[in-house]
Amino acid sequence: QVQLVESGGGLVHAGGSLRLACAASGRAFSTYGMGWFRQAPGKEREFVAAITGSGGSLYYADSVKGRFTISRDNAKKTVYLQMNSLKPEDTAVYYCAATPPWGLTRTTPDGYDSWGQGTQVTVSS
Repeated sequence: QVQLVESGGGLVHAGGSLRLACAASGRAFSTYGMGWFRQAPGKEREFVAAITGSGGSLYYADSVKGRFTISRDNAKKTVYLQMNSLKPEDTAVYYCAATPPWGLTRTTPDGYDSWGQGTQVTVSS
């Protein structure tokens, strides 16, 4: 497993932007698919975005397409989530996650075996 630490959460007005970062420890970062998930109070954890180890394939939930962008810098062992045009319904704790080495990059939580501690994103109306 890999250690993951998220940063960049905060409070923003509707229509604003935030960029989340997730720094990973350990070696062979490029072998891990990376995902972002979120969980709002009283709701299940849901998929937001994912990126393959090489960065060649990207996946998004329909609710964030066109507003959020996932990217990664393998040299810095960091994955990012740029969030634009934020809405109150985007309010949640955001978690980054890593697949096992060479694992398939999935859009469901069960495809990931390493998780960060989460960072709170609050969007006010």
